[in-house]
Amino acid sequence: MTERTNDLRLSIVVPVYNEAENIAALYGKIDTVVKASLKLSYEIIFVDDGSDDGTFEILKTLHDKDNHVKVIRFRRNYGQSAALAAGFDISRGDVIVTMDGDLQNDPGDIPVLLQRLEEGFDIVSGWRKCRKDTLITRKIPSHIANFIISTVTGVKLHDYGCTLKAYRRNTVKNIHLYGELHRFIPALASLNGARIVEIPVAHHPRRHGVAKYGISRTLRVLLDLFTVEFLLRFSTRPMQIFGLFGLITGFTGFCIASYLTYLKLFRGAELAGRPLMLLAILLIVVGVQFIAMGLIGELIIRIYYESHDRKIYCIRDFLD
Repeated sequence: MTERTNDLRLSIVVPVYNEAENIAALYGKIDTVVKASLKLSYEIIFVDDGSDDGTFEILKTLHDKDNHVKVIRFRRNYGQSAALAAGFDISRGDVIVTMDGDLQNDPGDIPVLLQRLEEGFDIVSGWRKCRKDTLITRKIPSHIANFIISTVTGVKLHDYGCTLKAYRRNTVKNIHLYGELHRFIPALASLNGARIVEIPVAHHPRRHGVAKYGISRTLRVLLDLFTVEFLLRFSTRPMQIFGLFGLITGFTGFCIASYLTYLKLFRGAELAGRPLMLLAILLIVVGVQFIAMGLIGELIIRIYYESHDRKIYCIRDFLD
């Protein structure tokens, strides 16, 4: 990469929450790497996610002495997705690198990420191949989650949870993050045909502070996976999923009702109070509701795209 004097090339976004013991050392490492290894205009954006341990005071000191440092301070703890979204919103670089604020990610990997990005990829994702975390509470749940996410989304990555990633700005500018969706950015970007590569990166044991995440977070991530799967497959055609369920349940209810009608008309069977009759009615009603939900979803999708003047496609290149 060569420096452009008028444009900012690199934004480094670092979400932090109660990392007062790590901030100064992390800033020093980032500053050293950027100045020694990269010839780029840059900014370092720290997002204080509602810390109450003096993190903001340290960040303010760094901001006062270095005009490359930008600081966002949340009113309360909103979570890493919100912190990254805020960093993306104010970043001005052509390339955005994200990393954790706990010194477990190594800023020395940033040049390698940028080099792979220059090879034509849109996202370069870090893989903590030699992860320095506890086996039972961190590694095993992470391996299970990564396998499930890769299988469901079709975007094969070993380590969705690694925050150390490099993005082209136009790849993430239209991605909206909620819940724990920040770890699904590669899968969401694949909606627009993003080219993604994963590379091994260094990972260090935590020396100061405590980990903010555990097994409960893995469960929340798996729940968010349902949202991602819907966005990947049916975000522009909700009728195909709701309509399918509606047809299956409605047709099943119709078949049961037809069978009961036959028993009533030709066998003289008494239908009042029969559980099967109640099931038939329930399935038909649910089927109609699913189809109605599909129609409402189709209307909402059309309103969304037309009111925002958005397209249902994304162009990579245009040769006129």
